[in-house]
Amino acid sequence: MPNMMVFITAFSKSMAERLRRWLLLLAFVPFLAFTAEVEITNPQISVSDDGYVLSADFTLELNQRLEDAVTKGLMLHFVADFELTKGRWYWLDEKLIVRSQPYRLSYHALTRQFRLSSGGGLHQSFSSLTEAMAVLSHLRNWVVIEKTDKTVRVGEPYMAALRLRLDIAQLPKPFQITSLGNKDWSLSSDWKTWPVTLPALPVDSK
Repeated sequence: MPNMMVFITAFSKSMAERLRRWLLLLAFVPFLAFTAEVEITNPQISVSDDGYVLSADFTLELNQRLEDAVTKGLMLHFVADFELTKGRWYWLDEKLIVRSQPYRLSYHALTRQFRLSSGGGLHQSFSSLTEAMAVLSHLRNWVVIEKTDKTVRVGEPYMAALRLRLDIAQLPKPFQITSLGNKDWSLSSDWKTWPVTLPALPVDSK
């Protein structure tokens, strides 16, 4: 019986150690597979007639797998995500504004042109993938806070956050399965955060 108890104890320790190693591996693998491939620079929120608009630059480039996929007719879906939060000393930060802007990149073999479409209904055609990516790399005048929005106040401090990601959930099912854990299908940035104090909006002259 003592030998049996020693065996069970050793077996339990061995299983616990294996489980610990698997948990460490599972925690580490996503970090390797989805390391940020996109960098965000020059994020700025400014005033416009429609409210507050966001502009930023993305440093991104399609790898060979993604370039081949879009050239062969697969539509790639990108999403720019924006959040505005207010710090609270007694609880988690409060999310005041959450916005997403989708983009669709495709290639039309008949016209031999690349097409970039945004959620705002804007469609642009390009003769090369390089030209299309150059436009995608420059986010300009995206209305993230409408002038009628009453959840924010002029002069108060906020934290803004922005990211750009390839939305693999929009891919056809076979590609979604292939993309799981595959670094070739990961293209995203980390959240870029910066402090924001909103200036006053222009007074309507009407």
